[in-house]
Amino acid sequence: MNGEFWDSVLLVKGLYDQALDPVAQRWQLTRMELDLLLFLHNNPDRATAAEAVRLRQWTKSHVSAAVQSLKARGLLAAAHPEGNRKTLRLTPLPAAGEMVRQGTEAQRAFFQAMRRGVTPEEERMLESVSAKIARNIRDTMKK
Repeated sequence: MNGEFWDSVLLVKGLYDQALDPVAQRWQLTRMELDLLLFLHNNPDRATAAEAVRLRQWTKSHVSAAVQSLKARGLLAAAHPEGNRKTLRLTPLPAAGEMVRQGTEAQRAFFQAMRRGVTPEEERMLESVSAKIARNIRDTMKK
């Protein structure tokens, strides 16, 4: 399993990069900026810098730089909720709409290519095993 697992991890990352890099280049965004816009679009209930860092394991400095750049370009609004100076609520602005649309289309094509030939039962098994592996990793990292 070890060799196949690492091969799969690298192949998934390579295919995802191949799908998303052209969108980032087309709009002169860094991949972090595009990834952040897509994260916010796909997770509107978790649209904070802290959640992006926590859930995607991105560094605070990379998220902060992406937020500043996207704000400067008029693509993102960032505001602290009333009475909470620690949390930064992030909202993609309409100017980012086409970028997000193209990014989500690239994500859709990526997942479609990855799932080609995989039965629904196999997909459920993969999700179950992946969830167990992720849980094991999280538990081990906490120790």
